[in-house]
Amino acid sequence: MTQKEIFHFTVGQLVEILKSLPQDLPVLTSGYESGFENFYHPEIAKLKHEPENMCYDGEFQVAQDDEVTFDAIILQRVFRDD
Repeated sequence: MTQKEIFHFTVGQLVEILKSLPQDLPVLTSGYESGFENFYHPEIAKLKHEPENMCYDGEFQVAQDDEVTFDAIILQRVFRDD
């Protein structure tokens, strides 16, 4: 397998995508446990801040319609079910 087949994005590709998005938005990533994964195409999501959450739940959560929200760019890790 070549690197092109293993990785979803290069730095150059990610920079070009991020340049097309609003430049004042925060950037967040998903994560849990150890190791690293590829990530899906960056997207804008409406989030809420919940700093009291346990570390495994994340400090930021997807917001519901009636909650105070902010927009952020999400680098969502690829989920594998193996």
